[in-house]
Amino acid sequence: MSDLVAQPVGPDETLDPLCGAWRILQLRGGHRFSTDDLVTAWVGAQARPQAQRLLDLGAGIGTVGLAALWMLPPSARLEMVEAQELSHRLALRTIVLNGLQERVGARLADLREPLDGLGTFELITGSPPYIPLGRGLLSPHPQRAACRIELRGDVSDYCRAAAAHLAPDGRFSICHAWGDPRPEPALKASGLRLLQRFPIYFRSGRAPTILVYLAGWEGEALPDHPLTVRTEDGAWTSEWQALRRAMGAPGAPK
Repeated sequence: MSDLVAQPVGPDETLDPLCGAWRILQLRGGHRFSTDDLVTAWVGAQARPQAQRLLDLGAGIGTVGLAALWMLPPSARLEMVEAQELSHRLALRTIVLNGLQERVGARLADLREPLDGLGTFELITGSPPYIPLGRGLLSPHPQRAACRIELRGDVSDYCRAAAAHLAPDGRFSICHAWGDPRPEPALKASGLRLLQRFPIYFRSGRAPTILVYLAGWEGEALPDHPLTVRTEDGAWTSEWQALRRAMGAPGAPK
């Protein structure tokens, strides 16, 4: 990563607060991190707060993995796997800009292929694209297209990859669209047990938009844990403020 140290932030890029003092490099007109990413990271880190080895599948620009890592002990290490080269290179630069080279590794690879040498992890996260190829508008921007449309596999591929690297007592946190029937059968087909669901309501009184699933090889299945981001008048809810505060996210009250 040493060749990336001197690269300045370009005019088509922004360097934005993520967690605490950590910042993330994003394209102005490309894929940018979202509520989905923060909740996926929070669910995973809450489930395994002492994890030492974290794997983020389909890492994109690194949001989910880095946000989860920020919540883990300083000795924890993150491995990121991403197949889209533009997002991968942005993530590499983010690692360097935050001085995280000793804690974070990033691999340019397709998660549908064997990920040799990675080993097992106590915590795995994933935020796959939700829309099957041919069902949604394909963005001409390669990064945005890959983050939205299932160009390199779907939730089943993420579940299989997670199962191949999840430690016996590990946890897998994955985000998907509300109402899509595929995630739970995909988890079951991979041999994983669904432990809890986190429906995300972006505004009180409206239907949820996304759902985060927590899975593992074994463990007690718990009732759904709904999270509401905003009240009916648009203000952040106290639970969303508490989540952001726990993650060191910008704008959260002290």
